[in-house]
Amino acid sequence: MEVQVAPLRAWDDFFPGSDRFALPDLKDISKWNNRVVSNLLYYQTNYLMVAAALVSIVGFLSPLNMLIGGTVVVLVFLGFVWMSHNKDILRRMKKQYPTTFVLAIMLSSYFLISYLGDVMVFMFGITLPLLLMFVHASLRLRNIQNKLQNKMEGIGLKKTPMGFILDALEQQEDSINKLADYISKVKE
Repeated sequence: MEVQVAPLRAWDDFFPGSDRFALPDLKDISKWNNRVVSNLLYYQTNYLMVAAALVSIVGFLSPLNMLIGGTVVVLVFLGFVWMSHNKDILRRMKKQYPTTFVLAIMLSSYFLISYLGDVMVFMFGITLPLLLMFVHASLRLRNIQNKLQNKMEGIGLKKTPMGFILDALEQQEDSINKLADYISKVKE
């Protein structure tokens, strides 16, 4: 299947007034996780643009350290994903506690980068864009178009880069369950 790049969403849709933002229900982690995953899929190109701008600024100021930091994070991520496919305890942790899994990747990357070089490059060039994405995805309320696009991604009608990353983190539900849920909601 071909990878499709999600369209760039209008900036006024991405970051409108406060009426489209709300704190997530911290008591219902699965609903919060669903909101984050949905927003990561829907706004992925906008997130990529913001992250690219921050990475470019930090990369311009310290190119070698940014290259080392980015390489370390990618290698640690791939290592954790590979280990989680081979170790059941890591697989369950990744599935049940995705935030903990990502934090473990980031902390491991932080310690490796602090050993190799400049920690500030890691903080501003890698962690800040990820933190901004997570905060926005947590606070941004979803709309109908967001939900429809995510259903298309979930049932396999299209595949995007963020979809591959979320699959690696096992945050995409079974396609059939998503389709059945969507059909039942449409019937109501």
